[in-house]
This record gives sequence, C-alpha cells and structure tokens, in this order.
Amino acid sequence: MIAKKFEVTINAKAEKVWDVLWNDLTYTQWTSVFCHGSYAKSDWKEGSRIHFYSPGGKGMYSNITTLKPNVEMTFNHLGEIDDFKELPNDEKASEWSNSKEQYLLNEKNGTTHLVVNLNTVEEYATYFDDVFPKALAIVKEVSERNCITITTKIKAPIEKIWDYWNQPEHITKWCSASEDWHTPKAENDFVTGGKFVTTMAAKDGSFSFDFSGTYTEVKTNELLAYTLEDKRIVRIIFVPIADSIEIIETFEAENQNPMEMQQTGWQNILDNFKKYVEK
Repeated sequence: MIAKKFEVTINAKAEKVWDVLWNDLTYTQWTSVFCHGSYAKSDWKEGSRIHFYSPGGKGMYSNITTLKPNVEMTFNHLGEIDDFKELPNDEKASEWSNSKEQYLLNEKNGTTHLVVNLNTVEEYATYFDDVFPKALAIVKEVSERNCITITTKIKAPIEKIWDYWNQPEHITKWCSASEDWHTPKAENDFVTGGKFVTTMAAKDGSFSFDFSGTYTEVKTNELLAYTLEDKRIVRIIFVPIADSIEIIETFEAENQNPMEMQQTGWQNILDNFKKYVEK
C-alpha cells in the first residue's frame, strides 16, 4: 500500500468545512471529480457501516472508525459493492481491504487546515494525485463562499433535461421565480468559456434585469459551472438516480437580500423547470 497525503487551508470555520464535506448535497458536488453522481449512505455514527455508491449501484463499503464532529472522520474500507450489494472480497479487493481514509480538521482563528490521509494500491496512486486536489479545491471554494444549495428530482431522460436547460427557446418558458415575472429573452453560448444572458422582467413592465455570466466548465449531461458578472460562482450537477435525474445546484449568495429569500427564489425557478420538463 502507498500512503498519500493531501491538504488545503480554507478561510472558514471547521464547522462550515465539516458540513460541506459530509452534507449529502455538497458531498455529491465535491466527490463528482472521482465519480460523477457518487453519493454515500450511512447513519453517520461512529462504528457504523457506510456505503459509497455510483449512480449505477457499484462502489465500496466501509466502516466509520472515528467520527469527531468538526475534527476527524476516518473510514476503514472493507470491500466492493455491485448492484447495491456488498460483495465478498476476491483477490483484487483483498489488496486494498482494511485501507484507511482519514480527514483531519484543525481550526485556528477562523481558518481551517484540512488534511486527508489515505492508503491506496500503486495502480490508483497517480489517479488520486490528479483528482484529490481538484476535489479539495471544490471544498475550499464552497466553504469560503457564502453558498446555498438547492435540489429537485425530475422524471425525464437526461437528454431532454439537458436540452431544455440550455436551449434559449426553452429557457424563456421556465426561467422565472413567480407568476408575475417572465423571461422575454435568452442568449446562450453553452460551451466552456461561452457567455449567457437571460433577461428577466416583471409582466407589468415595471422592472427588468439581465442575468448573465460565463461558463467555466460544461460537461454534457453531467455538470456545468459558471461565474456571474459580479464574480459569484454557480455549480450544477445532473445525477441519474433510479428513474429520475436529480439536479443539485450550489450558488454563491449576494449580500443585498436575506439568504432565505434568495434560496426561495432560486428554488422556485428550479421547481418551474421541473414542471416545464415533466409536462
């Protein structure tokens, strides 16, 4: 086994970093660099079993050997999962069975130093060297920024959902937070580095504004990220779960309106999208 260590300093309290790491929605965000749509199932108690799943039901089962909130989470990895079921260890799985994965958080003056220690077989050492820094970069970004996460599940093929999300003729039909608003115009260059402009307006003509930004990452049918004109970040992933697609959207809040109001407004738009697609 090879020992690996990854670390990052985050300008946020340990409580915030801990929540980003293990909250179901943000966990899916930062672990998407390992496997798109991955998620974990557990009662999150020390000594309990935890299952790490891909959307297709493959993955790994482990024990939570140490759980000290805001300080340490350690897993003892035991074996593989297929079709959502634990498998007995074969020769290959036995090579890494009982390996450790440890997360240590040390907060000082409101800044948290996060260290990840793990054991891996040589076959995956280079892979972890590449992806773990990317995962921790997402943890850092979401922890440091004042972010809100919303979600919905839609019963429709991912191809339809993706098209309805990015085609201007569809955007104008669903992109509004309430019945007294509408979207008269949308422009969308849906590629990494492309720009979008969505005009939102009150139906009585009293007010309108342009919601615009630049895409920083676009992966067809999987995820997109963009930066708004005021430099706030948004990250959205599309996760297949059973007969539905779960959309998980994390956005950086602005400072002019209450957090609850912003969450409600963005959630209303996401709910309108669900209604439009499913009808």
